[in-house]
Amino acid sequence: MSGWTVPFFSPRLFEEERARILELIHEVGTAPEQRFLLGAHTRALEDALSRELSGAHVVACGSGTGALVMALSALGVGRGDEVVVPALGCAPLAAAPVALGAVPVFADVDPVTLTMDPEDAERRVTGRTRAVVPAHLFSTMADMPRLRALTDRHRLRLLEDSAVAQGAVLDGVPAGLWGDVGLYSFVQVKTFGMPGEGGVVVTRDPELAARVRLSRNHGQAEGERFRHRAVGHNSRFDEVQARVQLARLPDLAARLARRAQLVDRYDASLAPLAGRGVLAPPSGRDGRFGYVYTVLADDREGLARALREDGVDSHVYYPRALPRHAAFRPFAPEGARWPRAESAADRMLSLPLHPDLTDAQLARVVDAVRRFAERPATAVPAPSRDPESTHR
Repeated sequence: MSGWTVPFFSPRLFEEERARILELIHEVGTAPEQRFLLGAHTRALEDALSRELSGAHVVACGSGTGALVMALSALGVGRGDEVVVPALGCAPLAAAPVALGAVPVFADVDPVTLTMDPEDAERRVTGRTRAVVPAHLFSTMADMPRLRALTDRHRLRLLEDSAVAQGAVLDGVPAGLWGDVGLYSFVQVKTFGMPGEGGVVVTRDPELAARVRLSRNHGQAEGERFRHRAVGHNSRFDEVQARVQLARLPDLAARLARRAQLVDRYDASLAPLAGRGVLAPPSGRDGRFGYVYTVLADDREGLARALREDGVDSHVYYPRALPRHAAFRPFAPEGARWPRAESAADRMLSLPLHPDLTDAQLARVVDAVRRFAERPATAVPAPSRDPESTHR
């Protein structure tokens, strides 16, 4: 990482907080109660985040993936049900329904936002559909008003995978609260990342919150050890991490503001390149957030190479649509295509975006992208594929 002029991830992740984190680990480890899971610090973190969300229920879990599985289960998803998920995104979107015996049904994505296309999602609804699970991606929220209307029309449950979008707001509604239930992830590179795994389920529905709260600790209610009311999961939040996040929460707004500022600058600088083979995300603050900044490049390998030659690291997220993975191929109908998701998987390239990124570093990234896009026109090579990604 240190060899890059502009690294993709911050080379100083948690560095400034190291001494404080070590103090907090000692504080929790030497406390008289010797409680390391689901204790007072976890409750305090849940309460603090609830206040940030105008009193919504917050349930801390062992990971964002655990939050996704338990939220689906709390919505009543089970064996034989269908769950509509985007064809582009992180593997847990498809794996979570499978873990419950349900079937992931893949919907294509919008060609610009790269999030679930509501029209295509509606075409996938059948009599077996139980829930729709849109996911916010990179720096853009899904079209939640239309997806909310879709699920209301068909009397379906809406699970908002807002794992990467903590702090985003669309039409005055925070990410995570558009659906019946939502979630955030705290894995280290997320907007409220921490040095470990963790996440939360968020909902305005007290019954849904209670089901998840019961599920996360082997089906045991709080204060009822060794009395299992339901078959649950082991997805308990760590007290050390809760104490660390409580200490870091007051600075979250400033980190989110810096990320938003960097997104604005990327937008302004890269939007003019749309006709030159590099498409930036839709601009504006509403429904936007600063997790990862991803462009669509007609010649992704060429752009990545040009950035690398200039000392700029980049990253390819999700180079294959979900139904094209061996794990999920059994749920992909023979001959089915998801053209926009598949095209995006061939073209997406993510640029450095984190609160430690300096203005000078961002300018270097932008200049490198511009030089590549504005080079004399040449033939763009076809995207390379590994054998398993070949569409059948």
